[in-house]
Amino acid sequence: MNNNASLSAPPSRTSRIVLISLAILGMAGAVFVVRRPLMMSAPRCVAGRWHGCFDTFNGVVLMTLVAVPLAALVVWGLARVRRAAGAGAVWAWRRSVAEVGMVYGTVPFVWLTMMPGGGAGSVPERVSLVPLRDLVTMGPLGIIGNLLVFAALGFFAPMRFAALASVPRILALGAGCSVLVETAQYVLRLDRVSSVDDVLVNAAGAVLAGLASRRWWRNTSAICRAA
Repeated sequence: MNNNASLSAPPSRTSRIVLISLAILGMAGAVFVVRRPLMMSAPRCVAGRWHGCFDTFNGVVLMTLVAVPLAALVVWGLARVRRAAGAGAVWAWRRSVAEVGMVYGTVPFVWLTMMPGGGAGSVPERVSLVPLRDLVTMGPLGIIGNLLVFAALGFFAPMRFAALASVPRILALGAGCSVLVETAQYVLRLDRVSSVDDVLVNAAGAVLAGLASRRWWRNTSAICRAA
């Protein structure tokens, strides 16, 4: 039995290394493709200017990429503190990655959705409550963007909180957060349309991401029940 377990460990470790390497290569390739528009915002971001950096898509994406090492450092620090407190390695790293992943993967998208339009504060509030009416006007990029808004939350939240480890609860979490964002857009008069389709697509993105991480949050909930 022990021999079989020792033989099965290396392939599993190798597959994780391959997946991580592919993810790094994919991110590097994406950055290379969009390097020129990102570099247009670099001088303003380096100078700490709000206009041209934190109020533009390119600027937010650039700062998100720059923050990758900081996010990794925070994960390492949290895991180390938990290990020092006596937690197991798998539990400590999984919880730390989930906490940082929720924040790092959600804040930039919410920031982008809360950027004011050109008529912010002057144009009347706009609401669209007819399901699927705005979906056809979003386009592929709009749909993908809306799917990603709360994808990190749906992926990591059930890994961190056992109470959220079910598809209906992930759906409720994604929909609830999306409703808050759409309400804020309406109240703050950001020159954006508060649409029910945004809520539907945001919630769907959270659920799809939650299903992608189901293997890990099911294990987490099992560990919590056993404890």
